[in-house]
Amino acid sequence: MTDPQVAILMLSLFIVLVLLGFPIAFTLLAMGVGFGYYAYYQAAPESIADIFNNNIFYLLNQNTYSVMENDTLVAIPLFLFMGYVVERANIVDRLFFSLYMAARNLPGSLAIAALLTCAVFSTASGIVGAVVTLMGLLAYPAMANAGYQRSFASGVICAGGTLGILIPPSIMLIVYAAIAELSPLRLYAAAVFPGLMLAGLYIVYVMVRVWLNPALAPKPQEEDIPPRRQIYMDLLISFVPLTVLIMLVLGSILGGLATPAEAAAMGALGGLVLAMLYRSLSWDKVKQSVFLTAKATAMVCWLFVGSWTFASIFSYLGGHDVIEHWVVGMNLQPWQFLVLAQLIIFLLGWPLEWSEILIIFVPIFLPMLETFGVNPYFFAMLVALNLQTSFLTPPMAMSAYYLKGVLKNQIQLMEIFKGLMPYLAIVILCMVLMYQFPGIALWFPDYLFGVWVP
Repeated sequence: MTDPQVAILMLSLFIVLVLLGFPIAFTLLAMGVGFGYYAYYQAAPESIADIFNNNIFYLLNQNTYSVMENDTLVAIPLFLFMGYVVERANIVDRLFFSLYMAARNLPGSLAIAALLTCAVFSTASGIVGAVVTLMGLLAYPAMANAGYQRSFASGVICAGGTLGILIPPSIMLIVYAAIAELSPLRLYAAAVFPGLMLAGLYIVYVMVRVWLNPALAPKPQEEDIPPRRQIYMDLLISFVPLTVLIMLVLGSILGGLATPAEAAAMGALGGLVLAMLYRSLSWDKVKQSVFLTAKATAMVCWLFVGSWTFASIFSYLGGHDVIEHWVVGMNLQPWQFLVLAQLIIFLLGWPLEWSEILIIFVPIFLPMLETFGVNPYFFAMLVALNLQTSFLTPPMAMSAYYLKGVLKNQIQLMEIFKGLMPYLAIVILCMVLMYQFPGIALWFPDYLFGVWVP
C-alpha cells in the first residue's frame, strides 16, 4: 500500500473503532502512535532500547507540550470553572422560574423560559453536557407536571443546551481559533448574531407550534401565578447579576480590554462573587467545581494531544493531500465547495463529537478556503452552526443521551429523538440564511475590528 492509502485506512479504522465504542481520545492517541511508528520507521531495532528510537515519540512529546503552553487554551479551564460555580450556586433555577412567570402569557411559556435560560446559562458555561443535564433536572419535571408533551419538552431542552458551543464565550470557538490560527476576538464577535438568530428561531418555532396545537403546552393555572410585583422582583434579582457578569466578560473580550484567558479569569472570580451574594457558596461546592473543571479540562487536553498526533500523522502520510486534490479536481464553484464541506461535516456529526470533527477534519478544508475565495471567519460560523447538528442528529445525538441519563425511565430515547428533528431543520435553515446574508456573521466583527483582509 502507498502512504496515502495507509492514511485513508487509518481514518476509516478510526471511525469504525469509535462506532464500536472505544474511548475517542485514547483511540486517537493509540492510532496516531501506531501508524506514526510505521510512518517514521527507519530500520529494524537492534536492541530493546532501539524500539523507542522513532520520531513518533518525539512528536507525541511536542504535541503534549504545545497543548500545555498554548495561551489561548488557558481560557478553557477558567470558563469551565465559571460555569460549574454558577451551576452550583442555584442561580439557574431562580432564573428559570422567574423567566417562566414573566413569559406566562406567551404560548409555551415554560418552553420559552427553558430556551432563554439555556441561552443565558450557555454564555456563562459553554458546557453542553452541564446545560442539558441541569435543565433536564430543572425544566423537564416542571414541563411534565404542567402537562407538556414529553417529546416536545425534551426537544426544547436538548436544542437549547447545544447553544453553548455557538454563543460566546464558547469553548468550541477557542479551540477553533487555536486550530485555524484565527483571532478569538473576531470569532466571538462573528458568533454573536448567528447565536442570537438561532436562539430566536427556536423561540419562534415553540410559540408557533404551541399556538397551532395548544395541547402540547398547557398554560399555567392562575392560582400558581404569584403577584406581578414579586415576579418582577424575582426576575430582577436572578437575571441582572448574571447578565452583568456575562456582559463584563464578553464586553472586555470584544472591546479588546482583555484576552479570552484574562476575561475567563474575571468570569471565574465573578462566579464566586455571585455565589457569595446568593449565599450559596460552600467549601463542598467549590471542591466539586474544581474537581469537575479538572476532569473536563483533562479530557479536552487529551483530546487535543490525541487529535493533533492523529492529524499530524494523517497529513504526513498524505491523507490531507489526497482529499484536497480530490476536492480541487472537481472544479467546484465556491458555493458548491461550501455545500460539500458542510455536508461532510454534517455526516461526520453522526458518529463523532465536535472536538474530533474540529481537530481532525476541519484542517482538511482550511487550506482550500483561499483557493475558493472563502472568508475563513464566515466558514468558521458555518462550521459552528453545523456542529450543533452533531449533538442533535441520531443515532449519536449526545444531547439526547445526556438528557436520557438524568431522566432514566421517565422518557424513551426515541421520544427524545422525535423531539429533536424540528430543531435540526432550524439549524439548517440558519445556515441557509447566513449563506444568503453573510453580514449576519461578518458585519459585527468588521464593525469592531475593521474589514478583514487576507
